[in-house]
Amino acid sequence: MTSDMILPFYQALTADVQALSAQCQATAMDTLGDIRRQALERFSAIGLPTLKTEAWRYSNIQRYLKEFPYELQTTATPVSGDVAASVAIPELDCYQIVLVNGHLQADQSTLPQGKGITIGAMSAHTSAPGFVSYFNEQKHLAGESLAQLNTALFADGLYLELAANTVLDKPVHIIHVYTCAAHAFIQPRHLWVLNRNAAATVIETSVHPETAAVAFSNTVLETVVQENAELWHYNIQQGANSFREVHTTAAQQYKDSRYYHFNFTLPGTPFTRNNLSVALNGSHTETHLNGLYIANDSQHVDNHTFMDHIMPDCHSNELYKGVLLDSANGVFTGKILVHQEAQKTNAFQQNNNLLLGNKADINSQPQLEIYADDVKCSHGFTAGQFSEESMFYLRSRGIGEDAAKALMVNAFSHDITDAVKVPALQHFLQAQIAEIMNN
Repeated sequence: MTSDMILPFYQALTADVQALSAQCQATAMDTLGDIRRQALERFSAIGLPTLKTEAWRYSNIQRYLKEFPYELQTTATPVSGDVAASVAIPELDCYQIVLVNGHLQADQSTLPQGKGITIGAMSAHTSAPGFVSYFNEQKHLAGESLAQLNTALFADGLYLELAANTVLDKPVHIIHVYTCAAHAFIQPRHLWVLNRNAAATVIETSVHPETAAVAFSNTVLETVVQENAELWHYNIQQGANSFREVHTTAAQQYKDSRYYHFNFTLPGTPFTRNNLSVALNGSHTETHLNGLYIANDSQHVDNHTFMDHIMPDCHSNELYKGVLLDSANGVFTGKILVHQEAQKTNAFQQNNNLLLGNKADINSQPQLEIYADDVKCSHGFTAGQFSEESMFYLRSRGIGEDAAKALMVNAFSHDITDAVKVPALQHFLQAQIAEIMNN
């Protein structure tokens, strides 16, 4: 396993899995008991990540696990509707779904209705066709120890399945509320399945009422985008000092599908790790991964992406940008793997960073691994500060230093925010960026 320091933590996890397995055997979720135990065995074999784990060499998660012992949150905790209202996006016409520690709050949610739409708590849909076919089937999760831990421990999450030819008429806004009275280890698990010719836009935001207790969320989301389906997914991470997060998204795409993923990590949470993997399981797919992270104080933000080009004639485009203030630390690891069968692949990856703090730091590792010979692939990385010439230009026109920095950060992030296709969300993000830089 890992060090003695982690041993009590692991023993507690084992006891929790045994308790959840017993609960599963007594309920309609009895089929999950074996899955949980197998996941715990894989987690035990892999162990918690350490600085010796290649994919975690710049992110010391064990530093944050020292804050435990913890309580495993497996039941719903009601919260006031004012909590979710505090993070509503102005002028956004949407369906609203509120999850508290991964549990659906039906009284605060407005779910899309109609033929071909299945949406609700994961715990109520373990016999749904999409769950049976796709739950825990994404191969990229097999080697992720924390994803296996989530599989062993998760209590609930959001299940969404759209039947063939079903198109949601407006975005779904998921508001994640994380709250606890004592140190908590929270394991939300979500599965979204878009069948042939289906389409949806999903926006995720979060709110964390500040408490003395620490909430650590280890979230796993599996998405399936079937033939000619289209998913726009926006994940906005706004944290609090009492929150830590590991967020794993594993997506599968099939022939002629389109997947647009946006990840915005904003200041507040001391530790954020995002794992994003996409398996291109069909030809003529289109994938766009966009990320913007703005970190301040001693915040640590780690984005780890994997584009797995399996089939021919696919296109992927990845652009991640970072703004690091104060003594913030950023990590970007992006890998593109092109299999031998994936001829005529077109893959682009770029990571650009602004280091605006005297002690700010970035570790970037763009990677290409190509086994096909008829491809167009490129990757790149930049890190720097504001152009002195541009700053002088703005200052000479009467613009203060802080305002000039805000303008330049807005310009730096423009090609990310401009790609957001929901006007209310785009305006919200631009306002958030301006507020961060003006404080």
